Amino acid sequence: MNKPVEPRQPVDHLRRPSQEESWGYDRKVIDYIQNAAAHGLYEIRGLGAKRHVPHFDDLVFLAGSASRYPLEGYREKCHTKTVLGTRYAKKPIELDIPITFAGMSFGSLSARVKEALGRAATELGTSTTTGDGGMTREERESSKTLVYQCLPSRYGFNPDDLRKADAIEVVIGQGAKPGGGGMLLGQKVNPRVAGMRTLPQGIDQRSACRHPDWTGPDDLAIKIEELREITDWEKPIYVKIGATRTYNDVKLAVHSGADVVVVDGMQGGTAATQTVFIEHVGIPTLAALRQAVDALEEMDMRGKVQLIVSGGIRTGADVAKALAMGADAVSIGQGALFAMGCNNDTYFQDGKHWDAREDYARIGTAPGFCHHCHTGKCPVGITTQDEMLELRLDPMVGARHLKNYFKTMNMELTTVARACGKSNVHHLEREDLVALTIEAAAMARVPLAGTQWIPGVNGF
Repeated sequence: MNKPVEPRQPVDHLRRPSQEESWGYDRKVIDYIQNAAAHGLYEIRGLGAKRHVPHFDDLVFLAGSASRYPLEGYREKCHTKTVLGTRYAKKPIELDIPITFAGMSFGSLSARVKEALGRAATELGTSTTTGDGGMTREERESSKTLVYQCLPSRYGFNPDDLRKADAIEVVIGQGAKPGGGGMLLGQKVNPRVAGMRTLPQGIDQRSACRHPDWTGPDDLAIKIEELREITDWEKPIYVKIGATRTYNDVKLAVHSGADVVVVDGMQGGTAATQTVFIEHVGIPTLAALRQAVDALEEMDMRGKVQLIVSGGIRTGADVAKALAMGADAVSIGQGALFAMGCNNDTYFQDGKHWDAREDYARIGTAPGFCHHCHTGKCPVGITTQDEMLELRLDPMVGARHLKNYFKTMNMELTTVARACGKSNVHHLEREDLVALTIEAAAMARVPLAGTQWIPGVNGF
């Protein structure tokens, strides 16, 4: 028997509507539109992309069990030695680990940070890189192996410093801003930076987006030949590209005579550029790496020309996956900054820990959310030229933290390699990987986990 029910209440058309956001016009998009409308300017910021794209996290390893035997971690060695620049250089670079420090300029970083990077690289047996703006005395004296960058800006470029370097990196593009030049806002152009770059003090610096004296691969080949001659063919020549048309760009770099190709994916960081570059230009590191390896294999140059990959490499697992996909080494920038204290709520100075949260609040952010590298007001003294703020980073302490971070990653790398039955991290291979998503399977060209299906390769 049916039970009586209460009569339906009339709809209150005056009540507050649901607070559900629009998908196409959520708070971020509305904020962007309203800021653009109010100021007529695009946003400039530091660090890398914040959007989610297919990444190394979408791959997992197939470790040894019955059909593959793992190595015993406490008794069987796993080698990590890495040699770069074997194609033409008289003195290839020999590293103890396949993890290097990416190019980050003096100007974007303080001289004390550059010293910390050099000290850590020397203790780890790896290399660090100058970045735009030239070579500082601090980094050359502290670095056993230093890569000298030749960028489109040519700021601070010095043939004498070039000869002091251990390798040369010709930078065509960066992953955070492929097709765009670097930026260094006036608040970071102090007297020393201005002197090294031959710029007016306190004026915004915008680098060229392409090298001024060449427009194609023939000119690049001539430039590489000039660099070899000025260094008596001793130094390896790297060519760094921002990941966009990676397959063709790698081929052109090899044809031009590069010893090493560096591919920087869109997750790579920067000290300052337009947000539209960071979030909407370039392709993920995962996709770029596979295209780069394809290009080298088609040219029969795999192993003859070494490949370094950068852009969003954070952990030992990321390093292992990059090597398994065909990289010879990786380069890390943002992770190094975080290891030194970027986005930490305290800094260490005069033997004490000090609270930095008020300093974050002054620039309109908080620890864990800061991307204000371009302001020069870094609360922990890393991305600054302010003579008081930079004291918040002790080079010895920064070097110790960097060493611990890289040491941890290297231990994770060898742990994974042993689990896959490899006595050398460079023996990791694509066959050791499967993907967790269809997108990652297609980009990395490895099977979807639990299947033999590689999208776009076997079947459809």
